[in-house]
Amino acid sequence: MSVRFTYGGAAEAGAFDTVVQFVTKEELQRADAEWIHPQLDLALRDHYAKELFRAEPMETLCLPTLGLLPAAYVIYTGIAHAGLSADGLRDAAAASAKAARRLKAAAVQQLVPHAVMTGSQEYTLRQAAQALTEGYALGLFTRRTEKKDHEKRASSVRAVAFTPAAGAAEPDDAAAEWEAGIRRGSVFSEAVTLARDLTNLPGNRLTPELLAEQAESLAMEYGFDCEVIDEWTAAEQGMGGLLGVGQGSANPPRMIVLHYEGAPDNKAETYGLIGKGITFDTGGISLKRAEGMEAMISDMGGAAAVLGAMRIVGELKPKVNVVAVVPSAENMPSDRALKPGDVLTTMSGITVEVVNTDAEGRLVLADGLTTAIRRGATKLVDVATLTGAVTVALGNVATGAVTNDEQLMHQVVLAGKRAGERIWPLPAYPEYRRQLDSDAADMKNSGGRLAGTITGGLFIGAFAEERPWVHLDVAGTAWLDRERVWEPKGATGVMVRTLGELLTD
Repeated sequence: MSVRFTYGGAAEAGAFDTVVQFVTKEELQRADAEWIHPQLDLALRDHYAKELFRAEPMETLCLPTLGLLPAAYVIYTGIAHAGLSADGLRDAAAASAKAARRLKAAAVQQLVPHAVMTGSQEYTLRQAAQALTEGYALGLFTRRTEKKDHEKRASSVRAVAFTPAAGAAEPDDAAAEWEAGIRRGSVFSEAVTLARDLTNLPGNRLTPELLAEQAESLAMEYGFDCEVIDEWTAAEQGMGGLLGVGQGSANPPRMIVLHYEGAPDNKAETYGLIGKGITFDTGGISLKRAEGMEAMISDMGGAAAVLGAMRIVGELKPKVNVVAVVPSAENMPSDRALKPGDVLTTMSGITVEVVNTDAEGRLVLADGLTTAIRRGATKLVDVATLTGAVTVALGNVATGAVTNDEQLMHQVVLAGKRAGERIWPLPAYPEYRRQLDSDAADMKNSGGRLAGTITGGLFIGAFAEERPWVHLDVAGTAWLDRERVWEPKGATGVMVRTLGELLTD
């Protein structure tokens, strides 16, 4: 269910059943501060005095209006007084959205305080509108399930209107800036929803072939050129990494390629986005533990991020050229499966000794990078749920990154900051690369436990052919065991908005 976002002046009586007001501790300590209605504001102060509501960032207080307002409820949401950022606005909006969903609200009026309406050094008015829209849309997300009561679980909120709070100044260009920010926030949120829905699909509903069909539908909707390379064509093109990983499964692999040309006069620069698309990962012969294996439906989170980013590209049509590549396979044990000790020849001609069949993502990504390069990519960004080691280093809070080009890394990190998605660069010293040396081939596919995130990334980087390249390891951030602010339990759709910011800035 989509939510309609608007910006406008004072609402007509009865147009909304819930009103949201942001408040700060500092305001509550001022005797002259006013918000919505004298009696409701008095009840707010009473809750604050009794420490039932502290106005901490993202803390909410829901009060029935009892006929004092046309709306049935008011939600007071705490925000920071100083240093309020776009991230803070996104978080506050998500907290308000969840409170409204608990109240089963249908139409919400979000009052925008003066400090937000005037903008700040931290954000423009357009960025504030985008952040608030994203917060509401992503906070209201409901995972699609096969439960009989799924429709009952869905959010009831159908409309959110942003209205300047009483006394808030409204710049001359406010309406245009808000409309542009709402439009961008809606596009970004819908792209994240696409990625979340794809990642949450069970393995029997999303095989490599079915993922290719999803990409074809996206291409048809937005006019992208689309290639789907099947197992026979992959063999003709020498995609030994992709075929090696997929050979153990009854569901054959696919190499999926989308082309977007938004800057036809600039043939010298083309972004290559490569997303790991392992639709289910058992570990192969190097079998994973049974506990938690059901979450391996998320091993195509990188592919989902790339497809989500292409949805943003299709909607906003930036003046850039993009080649999006999704190498997709199932990693299964069988009599045909890849074995430890096998040697593969990748599409680039580099040979790989397989020492761990559970290090399969980097094998398909190797052919994915070569596919992007042969189709004109000059800058490469890959996204992958690559290593458990990144969760040891960074938990589920930040995405790990490895690069061969500091300038491109800087651009990606800045895009992540605009999106509110944390990226932490890791070193790429030569000693780490030497951990991948093999006696049987040009490289081995695992450098062991030490610095596993770095060596996994450097394996992929060996196929970049000296082009600027950034690897994003989202193994810790693509899937959560419990919800966090605007990120739900399950698939998060992480890096969709970062890639969107990178390509549309």
